[in-house]
Amino acid sequence: MSKLTSVQVLDSLRQRILSGALPGGLQLKQEQLAQEFGVSRIPVREALRGLEAEGLVRNELYKGAVVASMSLDEIIEMLDIRIALEPRALRLAFPHLTPAILDEAARILAQYDRAETAREWSAFNLEFHLTLYRPSGKPRLLQMIESLARGADRQAHLHISQTVGRDHPQGEHFALLDACRARNLERALQLLQTHIEGTQAALLRAAPSA
Repeated sequence: MSKLTSVQVLDSLRQRILSGALPGGLQLKQEQLAQEFGVSRIPVREALRGLEAEGLVRNELYKGAVVASMSLDEIIEMLDIRIALEPRALRLAFPHLTPAILDEAARILAQYDRAETAREWSAFNLEFHLTLYRPSGKPRLLQMIESLARGADRQAHLHISQTVGRDHPQGEHFALLDACRARNLERALQLLQTHIEGTQAALLRAAPSA
């Protein structure tokens, strides 16, 4: 029998949800997943709890765990929360952003440049931002930001990955990194807020007209 852990099961299910292989509204049956992964129901149950915390899974009456699907209004609201949280994380991290940390952020952007799929862009985008925020030393704040980002990214990319693409947000990433290197906190905070607001605006432009 496979020795997969709950973290490995979570990672596999997350990848399938983010790629669209598991569509919104799909019921996730613990027994069926346990058989598929060759594990007991305990790691599956733990994985589903983790995905629920990330906003990728919901528990519904009579159905249990289902792949979450969000309305446009819900995604916009999640981005509003990110606008409140992420500048705070960057402000706290800013005094501790060493040249080595900024060089690592630049390396992530180089990987982003070589990536070819929306799923890869999403992963490198999140890792770039978290690299800038981790020196804040606020693990709960970082966990909240990561959960919000993972929960909204799947839905956001369904709307805008083909519309916005990679180049425009990547340009904003480089501008943010330049502001951090220049030790210009206020410019960095403004660029960060504008970056997230730009995602909101792109979502609204790409949404089907009523």
